[in-house]
Amino acid sequence: MTWPVGYGKRVLVEVDSTLDEAARIARDLTGPEWILALKQTKGRGRRGRDWKDPKGNFAATLVMRPEGNPAKSALRSFVVALALYDAVEAVTGRSEKLSLKWPNDVLLNGGKLAGILLESSGAGTSVEHLFIGIGVNLMETPMKEWLEPQAVWPVSVHGETGVQVTPEQFMDVLAEAYARYEQQFQTFGFEPIRQAWLQRAARLGEVITARTGQEEQEGTFETVDGEGNLVLNTAKGRVTIAAADIFF
Repeated sequence: MTWPVGYGKRVLVEVDSTLDEAARIARDLTGPEWILALKQTKGRGRRGRDWKDPKGNFAATLVMRPEGNPAKSALRSFVVALALYDAVEAVTGRSEKLSLKWPNDVLLNGGKLAGILLESSGAGTSVEHLFIGIGVNLMETPMKEWLEPQAVWPVSVHGETGVQVTPEQFMDVLAEAYARYEQQFQTFGFEPIRQAWLQRAARLGEVITARTGQEEQEGTFETVDGEGNLVLNTAKGRVTIAAADIFF
């Protein structure tokens, strides 16, 4: 496996969070950089939730200086989701049980295998740095008491397929896949990424529930639009949702 040209790589034995480490070193970088931690002591997920990292799992952040506005930068959650899909397919040799859950999860056999978290730095309408945090259950799954209510049950690559892959090996595969999709995104825009993501989408055409704060909306998962928003067909009509937790 070759490492993509132009991307840096560093592997840390232990760190508080790869997202925090990325923020600390971002200004000194001359190009995009992958940061992998073999152990995180303060990993986090969406909305400040804890992200637990049992031994042997994958915890990394890609830090980059993106072009375009915050809305365009946010679309990279779809770029990295596709890269994760391809990387898992590559290391396991199978894709029939893989799917992508809007907005930022990868599912295997219906269980949560990986999560994505985007953070950024900058002022106003500019994004100085984008931080793409990625967690993948390669070997183990978090304990039940760590899960939030109604969360999709976690699974691991090893538990579902018997395949053993190290975080370093997985990062090499993932980085190559990401570079390929990033180049496509920069050259052709979001539409090819959107179409590829929809081909892998979980529960497309089925009834799902979107929870935003205290509000819930139930409807048929119709599509993802050109801005990355979820589009539901509900009893009250077509609804576009920019951010939500999704339940099946």
